[in-house]
Amino acid sequence: MAGLVLPAATCRSQSQSPSASRYSDGGSGWNRPAHIRPDDSLFLWPDDILDIPDGLAEEVLQRSDDPLASDRIAQNIVKPRLDIFRPAEPDGTAVIIAPGGGYRYCVVDKEGYELARFLRDRGTTVYVLFYRLPADGWANGNDVPLADAQRAVRLVRSRAKLERIDPARIAVAGFSAGGHVATSLMTRFDAGVYDPVDIADAAPARPDALVAIYPVVSMDSAIAHIGSRDRLIGTKPDAALTALHSPEQNVRADMPPLFLLHAEDDDVVPVANSMRLHQAASETGTPVEAHYFAKGGHGFGLMKTAGLPVAIWPELLWNWMNAQQLL
Repeated sequence: MAGLVLPAATCRSQSQSPSASRYSDGGSGWNRPAHIRPDDSLFLWPDDILDIPDGLAEEVLQRSDDPLASDRIAQNIVKPRLDIFRPAEPDGTAVIIAPGGGYRYCVVDKEGYELARFLRDRGTTVYVLFYRLPADGWANGNDVPLADAQRAVRLVRSRAKLERIDPARIAVAGFSAGGHVATSLMTRFDAGVYDPVDIADAAPARPDALVAIYPVVSMDSAIAHIGSRDRLIGTKPDAALTALHSPEQNVRADMPPLFLLHAEDDDVVPVANSMRLHQAASETGTPVEAHYFAKGGHGFGLMKTAGLPVAIWPELLWNWMNAQQLL
């Protein structure tokens, strides 16, 4: 079957040999003109490390009928991986993007490949992270997205020389539920959520900068995105589990600089998620740049901002990255 972007034989980590893929494109076709293709893919884990839940088979579905647009989702992730976008002249910076999808799926284009193209075209090496989803039957499901995010940073850092990037200039960005993946990594980058598997795991998992775009943050039922919360920690979590998976309750003084973006009219993930994290991070002395726009709703990515002031957000992000000396 067709892979997400490339034949499975091209997708491997340092410790892997080529292996069969289970990916399906859902019949959408891969020659649509709007598709953005990465240059390569990298599986996060060596073969046979993951105990894939019975019956779980990955597929990619197309949600748009527009032949000039693409809005795909990847669900039932069985081979967590990084899709790599390499610029012609790397500037030394790397950005790992965690797409959203309410912990039900990963949004491929709108919250992954579109930002990857924007950054790649300006010289940044970009990795789009397709992480495992917590309600798919994995053991320790509420920690598998964080484990994949930690592993992704360590792999990218361990391959810095090969990819011509600076191991001290690695940012992580996340949209919506991917924002929860990213902000969990920001606060729990050294949490022991998996056993080391190879030399890459000697590298630190702390990002050098963190970007959260209309992020799911808190598991507090008063402001949580209930779908993400239920899939991550269940419908009746105890107070300790709720707190552990609420990044605003786990801020620390050694977090990386933070960029926050949210629309105040977001009716899916309340803006209070970003505002609580903003306040908590600022109290630790962490540098925070936050942008709150009156209109934009949820899930706008780079594709649904026409005519709105929020359309300027990619430039705001680029300027912030420059100010952090990432570029």
